[in-house]
Amino acid sequence: MDTRAFLNHVATLPPYRGQIVHVEQVPSREARYAELKEPLHEVLQSRLESLSLFPLYSHQAQAINAARSGKNIFVVTPAASGKTLCYNVPILDRMLREKRSCALYIFPTKALAQDQLRGLEELAAPLGIWCATFDGDTPPQERGEIKRSAQIVLTNPDMLNLGILPNHQSWSRFLRRLKYVVVDEAHIYCGVFGSHVANVLRRLRRLCALYGSNPQFISSSATIANPGEHIEKLVGLPFEVIDDDGSPYGGKDFVFWNPPTIDRARSARRSANSEATFLFTELIMGGLRTITFARSRKLTELIYIYARDQLAKEEPALTSRIKPYRAGYLPEDRRQIERQLFAGELLGATATTALELGIDIGDLDATVLTGYPGSITSTWQQAGRSGRRGERSLSFLISLDNPLDQYFMRYPQAFFGKSFENALINPENPYILKPHLLCAAWEHPLDDEDGELFGQSFTQARAELEAQGLLRERQVRWYPSPGISYPAEEVNIRTTSSERYTVVDASQGYRELETVEAAVAFFQVHPGAIYLHQGEAYLVTELDLGARTASVVPIDADYYTQTKDITDVRILKQNQVKQAGAVKVYLGEVEVTTRVLGFKKKRQFTEEVIGEEPLDLPSQTFPTVALWFDIPQETAGRLAVKDLDFAGGLHAVEHAAIALLPLFALCHRNDIGGLSTPLHADTGRAQIFIYDAYPGGIGIAHKGFELVTELWRATLSVISECPCEDGCPSCIQSPKCGNNNEPLDKGAAKLILDDLLG
Repeated sequence: MDTRAFLNHVATLPPYRGQIVHVEQVPSREARYAELKEPLHEVLQSRLESLSLFPLYSHQAQAINAARSGKNIFVVTPAASGKTLCYNVPILDRMLREKRSCALYIFPTKALAQDQLRGLEELAAPLGIWCATFDGDTPPQERGEIKRSAQIVLTNPDMLNLGILPNHQSWSRFLRRLKYVVVDEAHIYCGVFGSHVANVLRRLRRLCALYGSNPQFISSSATIANPGEHIEKLVGLPFEVIDDDGSPYGGKDFVFWNPPTIDRARSARRSANSEATFLFTELIMGGLRTITFARSRKLTELIYIYARDQLAKEEPALTSRIKPYRAGYLPEDRRQIERQLFAGELLGATATTALELGIDIGDLDATVLTGYPGSITSTWQQAGRSGRRGERSLSFLISLDNPLDQYFMRYPQAFFGKSFENALINPENPYILKPHLLCAAWEHPLDDEDGELFGQSFTQARAELEAQGLLRERQVRWYPSPGISYPAEEVNIRTTSSERYTVVDASQGYRELETVEAAVAFFQVHPGAIYLHQGEAYLVTELDLGARTASVVPIDADYYTQTKDITDVRILKQNQVKQAGAVKVYLGEVEVTTRVLGFKKKRQFTEEVIGEEPLDLPSQTFPTVALWFDIPQETAGRLAVKDLDFAGGLHAVEHAAIALLPLFALCHRNDIGGLSTPLHADTGRAQIFIYDAYPGGIGIAHKGFELVTELWRATLSVISECPCEDGCPSCIQSPKCGNNNEPLDKGAAKLILDDLLG
């Protein structure tokens, strides 16, 4: 496409007010090819040639050569680089030579597994190799035959945890013959989810050993900063990393688009959603096939509605050629939209991250990202959905009014010149490890040798389960105690807690809608909360703490709710200390206590507060890992001389630093919490804490501790260069603040950071 012509066109339209702050011209590149060391089975060679899959790109040949030599390999290359062949070719080649061999493919979502099945069947079916998905959508009448006969089974970690491993006896044929395990999109397995999946994979390896197999692992991923460290921690085995991409690339114009300021004093900006609607409709009217990504299901629907209405005024014939796409739709509806996109029947779609992963939807000209997705990795994944067939493409990143988005708008090279984030997991977090040890004991009794699989925390975690009465020892083997029944049902691998609240629709006979993790229930389903389920708004009428049930009724609300809370952090143990800048920085174990005090009602889009109500809920306490740092002793005096608010400055530094920490770790702002105080009870001095918002910690605070000086510098840049007068959402205000963003002092924050950096 002619990207320059479209950008020139946009700049002539009335809504344009200088929103383009940077255009990165990512160059095109030619393909590099390579040969295999050994010829493939002639039947597979012929099939690949008939599908025009030769010659192989250099990274594909390198990966296939390494896999055929028996190594565990990790292919880390961008979207549309042909990673799928890196595992399909060596696996199919071996299956043609060893007819009884099997392989397990693990994808993070059911949708991706279904999509990959279509491509795999095209390649494998003519070879006489039967492939099948096994997940929650698999009809019961087909499951027995899959267990008995399938050579390649495609599944997801949830089904592996819940349906396959606990029933391993019925999978004995498959596990005994298992030669390969594919872990696709491995960058998705970070944080709590990745920590759970690491333990699920260890349980799989343990059962394979029980049945006499030792499968080889082949994994693929988008680009991350620590590929070798991450995959070896995830699987628990050594890997060879292959990251030199040899695929061709058509090039891209990547546009950073900052909504115009409508109130300079408060640095308030025009809605990113209206900017996305404007760009999406212009691209569609220009005949450019486009996906617009939104951060929530509701915004996906709203941008679609706005765009449809705009097209109805200007190009009515195009209204039927766009659709929304998100989780929550029936599987057959999502498949239909995917097919329509692939076939070119649709010109565009608004979507959640459900379309971020590698589902093949054909040629796209452009992508629009409504807000920074939270990581450089995800940003390139979403932007990479356009230009997948070698043509030059266009991507827009529309910034939101928050410190991290605005940091990139002012420093685009902090995005384009920065390495990707570290993917962080902590498989030995006791809140994650212990439930999986109980599952492992249910699958086959534990013994001391399992410590080699599950790590240094194994013995202590096993002892704690025994002390809790969940395990019992018999002849140096540990079994689930009597009464323990199917523990995998109690493990939600996407959270740290098995405790949940059930959300029921009181208007329809208390029909169950979904469940909410207990740790966030008081924030999401408190009485009076507006709760969104599949894009529909519900009012929480009652929260029954005893029954762990939230009753809701449908409501047509033009507002949302935001809780107010108070947090206390107590230091349990100091593990590390170092000198950074002018002060000492600490890493250790803490106990966080939070109490939700009330909530505000805020108008959608305008953010106007239209009401405030108190709540009477018990406090919640959990242990986690935090970093904290001192403030130079002379700082308070310097602030007093300038008549600046010490507490407000600390609070502002805390907010901005938390917002920017995702620059350095593959995490979301909601994965982190913080506390600032001029006088902390445990230290007797001013302190700022930043902690993992999950029991036991998942490694975010540890990464912040390592890079704290870089974090301070980025925080100072954001606060100093924001054009607002007294602080705004682009620098020091936080939408998650339980204290209603009070007190905050922008000037004090700048002085504190100057002093921290010495």
